[in-house]
Amino acid sequence: MTEPVQQHKANRGLVLLTTVGILSLSLFLQLEFGLKPALLFLAGTGLGISLLHAAFSFSTAWREFIRCREGEGIRSQLLLFMLASLLFFPLLGNFFPQISVTGALGPVGISVLAGAFLFGIGMELGNGCGSGTLRSIGGGHVNMLITLIFFIIGSLIGTAHLQWWLELPSLGKISLIESLGWLPALLLQLVVLLALYGLVRQAEKRRHGRLTTLNSCNSDRNVLHRMIFGPWPLSWGVAGLLFFSIITLLIAGHPWSITFAFGLWGAKIWTALGGDISTLSYWGSGYPAQALSSSVLADITSVMNFGVILGATLAAGLAGSFAPAKEIRLNMIINAVIGGLLLGYGARLAFGCNIGGLYGGIASGSVHGWLWLVAGFAGTIAGVYIRILTGVDRPMRVRP
Repeated sequence: MTEPVQQHKANRGLVLLTTVGILSLSLFLQLEFGLKPALLFLAGTGLGISLLHAAFSFSTAWREFIRCREGEGIRSQLLLFMLASLLFFPLLGNFFPQISVTGALGPVGISVLAGAFLFGIGMELGNGCGSGTLRSIGGGHVNMLITLIFFIIGSLIGTAHLQWWLELPSLGKISLIESLGWLPALLLQLVVLLALYGLVRQAEKRRHGRLTTLNSCNSDRNVLHRMIFGPWPLSWGVAGLLFFSIITLLIAGHPWSITFAFGLWGAKIWTALGGDISTLSYWGSGYPAQALSSSVLADITSVMNFGVILGATLAAGLAGSFAPAKEIRLNMIINAVIGGLLLGYGARLAFGCNIGGLYGGIASGSVHGWLWLVAGFAGTIAGVYIRILTGVDRPMRVRP
């Protein structure tokens, strides 16, 4: 089950401050870097609002399904994948030749297999995925800063080792759209996603004797009030993420991604501290070298990440749920450190996190996205049991 968004009185001061910050940064981006980064920053803001108001989470949803077969979170993700495929495949398949976009394609190999598995473990230990970490920080969960710090460190370490991993066996990049054509590939993908949706639905109903609808929301507020102040049902979260994802694809020319920015931030911090990464092939050429030599605000992924954080902060201020009190135990800190390292390292090897690698990959018709799903879920199962062994969660109940 996804995390509930508590209903409180809006924090007007925070809402005003965040709104001014969003407007000021978007104006600065437009003046200094052009309209495109400003629009993508605002798209990131919309993604952050959608993530927080709908409490849309990969790590929590996967954990709750593994522990007690609560499936609404995973069903909402599968629905998002289906709807995104319907919109992405024609665009990526050149059905509209006047629109030039590229998909998130990664190699189908050991690098992605190992990286996604490690990311799945890290997702549970760090208590957040790529988008979830940004959303939680924006929502005031200061403890998630520990996860983010080590997420950044793990990402930088991953860039140092990536070349070695890429030399391991791989089938290369495989695009269903290029191999089958966009329409047959779309039909095949929808059949598989619908089958998975049915399996999750059946498991949930068998365990609980009922299904939680994706339109359910514990609120007596009217539609307009909920739209602004939250909470949102998961179906609204799907709609919001889908809308801003397609906006991102059309403006940026590629799907939404998150974790490249973390490696970039780590590289810039390390360089500022006097470190030398010039010997790393990852940072020696192409876009990484360009991004490293430019302002962080010139990097689209970083700009969108800032937007997600500020959007989540705005939504938390509107919902009155910013910075809820939360106990931070030593075992949780240790897990956050290890989890953050695994998240960053795994995302680099897997060519993205749950957004860039999983969501972006599947929506792009890349087979590596499906490999990410299998390996990431297996890692999540391992992570759930590690949480139990380290005392973060109680043991799972055995059904009679």
